[in-house]
Amino acid sequence: MRELFQAVAVGLMLLPTCALAQDFEKGVGAYDAGDYEAALRELRPIAEEGFDGAQFYLGQMYIAGQGVARDEVEAERWLRLAAEQDDALSQVMLGLIFSKGEVIEQNEAEAVYWFRRAANQDLPLAQLVLGGRYEKGNGVPQDYTEATRLYRLAAKQGLARAQLQLGWSYEVGHGVLQDNETAHMWYNISSASEGGDSAKYRDRIAERMTPANINEAQRRARVCMASDYQDCD
Repeated sequence: MRELFQAVAVGLMLLPTCALAQDFEKGVGAYDAGDYEAALRELRPIAEEGFDGAQFYLGQMYIAGQGVARDEVEAERWLRLAAEQDDALSQVMLGLIFSKGEVIEQNEAEAVYWFRRAANQDLPLAQLVLGGRYEKGNGVPQDYTEATRLYRLAAKQGLARAQLQLGWSYEVGHGVLQDNETAHMWYNISSASEGGDSAKYRDRIAERMTPANINEAQRRARVCMASDYQDCD
């Protein structure tokens, strides 16, 4: 998740003054260093002025109890302010709050609404989460074709978990024709950055393939990775 947090820093370009940009940079630096009291001191004034990046960080701090008492109601307030400004990460986190329903009342329709808004901004994490919803029929009608479409969008942006899920779609024939070779290719690609489950799935499906099929799957994986995940068909 920390890698995703770094995307918020792009918002520096949108800050109205250099002073605010410096305060935001200080706040993010303090957050990354684990000095949450200093982060709160720098970020809260900016958040109150309406900057979505700072609002996102405050939401995270209230979710985790970092420098503040854990408070999902307050987290939801800050994340909603950022999400309504189309901050995609805030939209995903807001969706997760409504999906969990621990303090805020569970609302699957609201969760899907925010996941979809973030996915429509091409955020791979949102595409993965929404794809999982369609695969399981959780808050939306079950639709393997739509699930696989969303997994593919995220996989082509290099999200290892989405690549694993796309491999699974090919292995079991969910939303696509069943294809062990393509499943092996996506598992192999995912394993390059994730390892673990991806490598296990790859090795398991290899037991049902011929050496020639495995060689072709490996060749396709090399081509796909060399093309930054665009030439993968």
